[in-house]
Amino acid sequence: MSDIIKNGLIQSDDWQVLRLAEGEAAADAALPAGRVIVPLAVWQARRDELLPKAEAGVLGVWLAGSEDPFALEADLSALQLVAVDFPKFADGRGYSIATLLRTRLGYGGELRAIGDVLRDQFFFMLRCGFSVLQPREGKYTTAQLEAALASLKDFTNPYQGAVDRPEPLFRRQPRTPLQKDAA
Repeated sequence: MSDIIKNGLIQSDDWQVLRLAEGEAAADAALPAGRVIVPLAVWQARRDELLPKAEAGVLGVWLAGSEDPFALEADLSALQLVAVDFPKFADGRGYSIATLLRTRLGYGGELRAIGDVLRDQFFFMLRCGFSVLQPREGKYTTAQLEAALASLKDFTNPYQGAVDRPEPLFRRQPRTPLQKDAA
């Protein structure tokens, strides 16, 4: 079991991420028992078979940075969990995918960041709409995750609008009109 950050807490998690081996066909992938997050290719190849598991809340789908989130548009209501993979820290396409899922596609379920999820990026991932952060297993100790959670409170009132707070700061702050000098 790996540790995740969900709802502002560190929690143990029993979801498994299925990754296809080199040359393995999506239609032939063996699914492990329990809760599993499958690649988009597996979902597309076996949708009819996997749909009841997704609706039961024991199967989710993950997207690579190169995949189009609109490929899941028709299935989002059945998916309680969608994950976005960050293969390396410098790949920022996952931020755009999360934002599209939340804003244009209206996805309201659990949106999970998986892969190379680094502490320095936690705040920005949450701003883009991720609800769960799942660093690689063993990447951080519990103490390091607790420190990361505490650091998320460093920015109490961000300037820019984002998925988590659409209005920019100047729209959120009440202003009083300027008074002209009566001279």
